[in-house]
Amino acid sequence: MDRRRLIAFAALGLLALTPAAAWAGEEGGEKKKKKTGGATYLPIDPVTATLVRGDGRRGVLTVETGLDVPDNALRTRAEQLLPRIRAAYVQVVNIYGAGLSPGTPPNAEYLSRELQRQTDIALGRPGAHLLLGTILAN
Repeated sequence: MDRRRLIAFAALGLLALTPAAAWAGEEGGEKKKKKTGGATYLPIDPVTATLVRGDGRRGVLTVETGLDVPDNALRTRAEQLLPRIRAAYVQVVNIYGAGLSPGTPPNAEYLSRELQRQTDIALGRPGAHLLLGTILAN
């Protein structure tokens, strides 16, 4: 069998398996981003920093976070300031990762307290609750 025909049949098979809803256009011409965690949840991209591992090599500290903002006005402000909030998170995690002793596990309480403080500073008032996901030192 011709190799090009085999590839074409495989591609057609994949198209047949794809749900029709995936090919349907969005109503109103807008793409809606799926948000997990409810209407008040704002996901934030994971923040990474370098650290020194127990064997002396460099490692990576990854912190996954999100915000729960029940107040509509504050949520709108948080969405607008999300790049600034994430930049503050990056700075905190980088400083923490640089000072972390080799072989020591990350302190979730300290990170939570500092990231919540940076959130309140960036938004100008309390009201947004920091949600910590995974803290991974690799």
